[in-house]
Amino acid sequence: MDQLTVRGFGDDLSEAMERFAETEGVSLNKAALRLLRKGAGLSEVADADDSIGSSLDHLIGSWSQEEYLEVVAVLKELDVIDEEAWL
Repeated sequence: MDQLTVRGFGDDLSEAMERFAETEGVSLNKAALRLLRKGAGLSEVADADDSIGSSLDHLIGSWSQEEYLEVVAVLKELDVIDEEAWL
């Protein structure tokens, strides 16, 4: 089974899971999987980092505002059309 829908947990559990995800620096989905495995008495296995949708998770939130603005400034140079190149 690759997917499961869970209903009926309260705000306290939702908030605890969000705190855990933030503390661990992982998505809410990964946090839920870790907590489920722990609750089931299973060892934590290596994350499937090559799976679609999670390969860039380690980059989420990793740029500072200054780094973001620097990248945006550099990318603006790509918006300039070199008219001579189109002759």
